[in-house]
Amino acid sequence: MMRNLISLSLLVVLGLSGCSLAPVYQRPEAPLAENWPAAEGDAQAGSAADVTWQDYFRSEPLKQLIGRALEQNRNLKIAALNIEQARAAYRIQRDELLPTITANASVTRGGVPEATSSSGADYVYTSASANVALASYEVDFFGRIRSLNEQALETYLATEEALLSSRMALISETANAYLVYLADQKLLGLSEQTFAAYNETLKLVSRQYEVGAATQLAVAQATTSVESARASIALYSRQLAQAKNALVYLCGGPVDDLLNAGETIDSIELRSELPVGLPSEVLQARPDVRQAEYQLKAANADIGAARAALFPTISLTGSLGLASDSLEGLLKSSARYAWAFTPSVTMPIFNRGQLRVSLEVAKVEERIAAATYEQVLQVAFQEVADQLAARSAYRQQLEAQNALVAAAEQAYVLAKARYDNGVDSFLTLLDAQRTLLLARQSSVSVRQAYLANMVSLYNVLGGGQL
Repeated sequence: MMRNLISLSLLVVLGLSGCSLAPVYQRPEAPLAENWPAAEGDAQAGSAADVTWQDYFRSEPLKQLIGRALEQNRNLKIAALNIEQARAAYRIQRDELLPTITANASVTRGGVPEATSSSGADYVYTSASANVALASYEVDFFGRIRSLNEQALETYLATEEALLSSRMALISETANAYLVYLADQKLLGLSEQTFAAYNETLKLVSRQYEVGAATQLAVAQATTSVESARASIALYSRQLAQAKNALVYLCGGPVDDLLNAGETIDSIELRSELPVGLPSEVLQARPDVRQAEYQLKAANADIGAARAALFPTISLTGSLGLASDSLEGLLKSSARYAWAFTPSVTMPIFNRGQLRVSLEVAKVEERIAAATYEQVLQVAFQEVADQLAARSAYRQQLEAQNALVAAAEQAYVLAKARYDNGVDSFLTLLDAQRTLLLARQSSVSVRQAYLANMVSLYNVLGGGQL
């Protein structure tokens, strides 16, 4: 009868402990424009998040580099371990919602001397007990534990989004590092070709000077060009080595086998079409935005826990079991029931002012989290808008730069022919050579910047999550 009464009491208490004093969560209104300022009419249906990085990046060496980075990068591994830590913290907090039931059994055997015996003779006694106990359990009348559990859950989910953000950033960084490597490789090749050409020119001018067909100034100018090309070789050799080191760091190991595949900055390809979508749809799918919202929800739950702390805390402790004067007696009908039930109430009195301050702090932190969420949205909007605007400009710049290279090549051919025929001076030829070199170098840089823009646009639109 008593056992049924205790069970019924526990069920009633558990049924009453489902309320929460946390405010009803409402997502802040997104401070965003309805459309991108420079979408170029290509806001197709769909989301970049649905485009896998394997499908977006067409380069096989780059795919393998990204795959290695996702598997071996230490920063990403740390982010994944943070997920495990947050998951464990959530599980610990979730267990606080359930009573802790323990099973105990004990046997005590002792002797009583004649001097202290109530019967006047010494004797040996034995007592045995076995019970199931309810450890101190807080009845969550006001939702304090439930709010803490909600806070732990939202923190865990925010950590998961942080991992996705880290993953997307790693994909983007690896792709950009590879583009920098290819660009530096091309620039080093141009410098080496230019050095060889300038060196041949210097030899020619030196022979002409020896026979009186060229001036000492022409020799000095040719020498200047050679040394300038030599300096460029040293510069791009250093940059190429540093770009390779960046890839080794990102991929967590050697990458030489993937950097000798014959791919160049001119041959690498990315997917040309990418769904842009609407700001309100695209940005809410970004992991960093979702992370900020989970953190806002966690702050909202903290308010509920802080409010509940102002109310009394009700705890239960109890046990139910069997007792006997022998171990064998526990298994017989002669065993006696033993039970205990100890409810307790703790009410904040002298620390109530401190608890109210904690509540105000929780409210301020919730407002900070809301402002942070709005800020993350606005930054995300600007990032997408900037990349969209840059894409249009880079396309036009790349077309113009390619046309400039073609014109510079034609000018160099004409200048060389006129110099060979004695029509123009060596200075004119030298100027045409330098103009052609600068045009080619700029073309490589613009090509690399255009491809980097495509990578960044894919990233800021939420691509790479899958």
